[in-house]
Amino acid sequence: MEFANATKIEKENIDQVQFVENEVLSDSISIKERKIALNRALILGNAYRRKVKIIFSTTDGIKQVETTIWAVTEEKIILKGGRLIPINAIHKVRIY
Repeated sequence: MEFANATKIEKENIDQVQFVENEVLSDSISIKERKIALNRALILGNAYRRKVKIIFSTTDGIKQVETTIWAVTEEKIILKGGRLIPINAIHKVRIY
């Protein structure tokens, strides 16, 4: 899936979107790869202050945000300011 049309959103506006409830990835390998990418982004963000681009689905379409991941739980990622994104809504994590 291509994400060139993903709408950019500021991390401060994450609380204003409604995320899809279903899993956006179709197979277990992609889900496992996403989890690995999230954990790698977490380490790079906390140790080296590296930002990542997170592409995710909302009820209004596909969005993207550039930010640092502060924590990863089983179901959500936590961004600066306690903002949350459900992992099942995340299509891709691009590390710079």
